[in-house]
Amino acid sequence: LDVSLTLDSTYKLIVTNMSTKNKRIRKRASFLTFGSPQIDEQEINEVVDSLRSCWIGTGPKVQQFEKEFARFKNIRSTQVAAVNSCTAALHVSMIAAGIGPGDEVITTAMTFCATINAIIHSGATPILADIDALTFNIDPAEIRKKITKRTKAIVPVHFAGHPCDMDEIMKIAQQNGLKVIEDCAHTVEARYKKQDTGTIGDFGCFSFYVTKNITTGEGGMVIAKSNHDLERVKRLALHGMSKDAWHRFSDTGYKHYQVVECGYKYNMMDIQAAIGIHQLRRINEFWLRRKEIWEIYQHEFNDLPMQTPAPHSTEIRHSYHLYTILIDEAITGISRDDFLDNMTDLNIGLGVHYLSIPEHPYYQKKFGWNAKDYPNAKKVGQQTVSLPLSAKLTNADVKDVINAVKYCLKK
Repeated sequence: LDVSLTLDSTYKLIVTNMSTKNKRIRKRASFLTFGSPQIDEQEINEVVDSLRSCWIGTGPKVQQFEKEFARFKNIRSTQVAAVNSCTAALHVSMIAAGIGPGDEVITTAMTFCATINAIIHSGATPILADIDALTFNIDPAEIRKKITKRTKAIVPVHFAGHPCDMDEIMKIAQQNGLKVIEDCAHTVEARYKKQDTGTIGDFGCFSFYVTKNITTGEGGMVIAKSNHDLERVKRLALHGMSKDAWHRFSDTGYKHYQVVECGYKYNMMDIQAAIGIHQLRRINEFWLRRKEIWEIYQHEFNDLPMQTPAPHSTEIRHSYHLYTILIDEAITGISRDDFLDNMTDLNIGLGVHYLSIPEHPYYQKKFGWNAKDYPNAKKVGQQTVSLPLSAKLTNADVKDVINAVKYCLKK
């Protein structure tokens, strides 16, 4: 049975709604890489322009990217600083927030290790809180349980593109005099009750890694509410120097610099920003395509024996960064890891976001964490699978993903 799904005037997808029980499925001719970005000639030409100009370090294109990102977020350009990763953004934000040895920082048990590592590198101690079973975001009620006299900050991670409950988190922070550093690696386009993610807390940290909604290959951005904090972020991101190379060597004449504190080598290069400038200009186009694929998945997987993403409130704008499903072997008859292997055999690339933090050996040894103390995160970590969701996906790619999922679940 062929079903035509027309979701807007731009895209039309024909999905084969086939009964795959007792049938074979055709393997894709080529491997569908998970999270492959959409790179067009504009990005390529802008990078070539940087190479021809021989200004490839931090320079005019980084400055342009910062200004355009600030405009996209409806904030002042003096509130943003481009860096070389979201990990760097988190680290310098914590240092600028005054977080250090003896402090505790509360964050989610369901995140990438970079969130935890940045806390550790600041000298503070990460404290985990369990997640909400539906959104997979940090549960504010669990945050309250973890506050002590040493708590200095909260790092909410907007998981998969769904903003956290920022009203409740900000309320907790204000009641306890805590800083809020938003990890927005998944939510460059998201909004929470008409507020852009990253502009609600004291700091917002973004990722432009290759699999993110827009990319610079490697890269990140910091938003800071305070100009003083942002100036310190910029210093920390480049050795603690008072001037960057662009200001030192530009055609306005050489500018002497001073090292005013011990910083890091976290600056973004113009080659990276050259990609980001054009990615940012097509950000809404990319978002619309991912939203469309998300809705197709929701429709096609509605009756399968797996948990699909929960519907989200109209009060938020979802970024549609990850489409995560839960494979419960007791229900599906197949384990999560066997599902991963079977999909890979069909040339469909998948992701796992994530094994819960307390399941990693390093953190268990260092902090004594036990996954059973975070039951919701543990369940998600052992069952979750991320399906391909990228603006680069063709209609045929989406059809292949759907048919492969149905075949692997014998539906």
